[in-house]
Amino acid sequence: MEERQQSTGVTRRRLWITAGTGAALVAGGKLVGDGALTASAEEAGQEDRPPVEARWLGTNAWELKSEHATVLIDPWVSRFPTGAYKGGADPETDIEVYPEVIDEHVAAADCVLVTHGHWDHIADVPYVASRTGATVLGTETHLNLLRAMDAPEAQLGQVSGGELYRFDGFTVEVFRSSHSASGEHKRILFSGSRLGEVPKRPKRIGDLVEGGSLTYLVDFGGVSFFNAGSANVLGREIEGVRPTVLFLQPGGGHTPDYVERLLEATGHPPYVVPTHWDDFDEPLTEPAVPAGDWEAVRDRVAAASPESEFILIDHLESHVFN
Repeated sequence: MEERQQSTGVTRRRLWITAGTGAALVAGGKLVGDGALTASAEEAGQEDRPPVEARWLGTNAWELKSEHATVLIDPWVSRFPTGAYKGGADPETDIEVYPEVIDEHVAAADCVLVTHGHWDHIADVPYVASRTGATVLGTETHLNLLRAMDAPEAQLGQVSGGELYRFDGFTVEVFRSSHSASGEHKRILFSGSRLGEVPKRPKRIGDLVEGGSLTYLVDFGGVSFFNAGSANVLGREIEGVRPTVLFLQPGGGHTPDYVERLLEATGHPPYVVPTHWDDFDEPLTEPAVPAGDWEAVRDRVAAASPESEFILIDHLESHVFN
């Protein structure tokens, strides 16, 4: 990886896009293509807010890091192949965890937030929790699946939406949500719950059921991040939430006005960052191969929230917000 361009806060292959303009590709400190590079948060006179670095680990996996704390969202980096974007994920695919890959990309964590129970969100969490000692938040189903995969019991915190927790250096607010649906009959992939008794150890990706979806607002004291783990929104649950950064996914075709409603419910945030748009059968160490249409998301953000800046971050790259 090349060093960050300190003058702009932009890293190699970073796309920094203002919603109302064309795309601007920054490579090696140069501006390529049509569009203009916008002012950074530092240039906007926000030096008084504590900086937080957001690093994309592919899929919906994010590392949010301040001077004093690190929060991980859906930290899945093993990326074993499933064919998800090449004909559909085979539910009989064996679950694999690659400790050496996790160790390479995940150094530390104080808290791990699970948005839902699918393999591309949860499969690496037991190893991450064991190695870092982080608190893990999720629904009863998520935690039962994690218990079945030998996650440390003492570190598991069950939530269902409505909780507001204070940690050292940040707060986490939890909201009830819903997973996106597909097909004529609006079916959720690998739906179901694992309530009560801990199930047998999951062996295949079809064993890792959705188990209820959650969204999270992580606030580091003035810089906050809102992440929904799927392309859906329960608008009444999040009315009045005002994050600095909204993570927004492609998709949501069965949810009317998904992008527009989420922008409205969150008060048209200053920054919008697309997430879960890469083909996660492809390497994390290479530039992301699009599987979801982030450009369509950009255009909808431009139309519905022209004052929001749309920032596309590539694999293993970061942006500092303050």
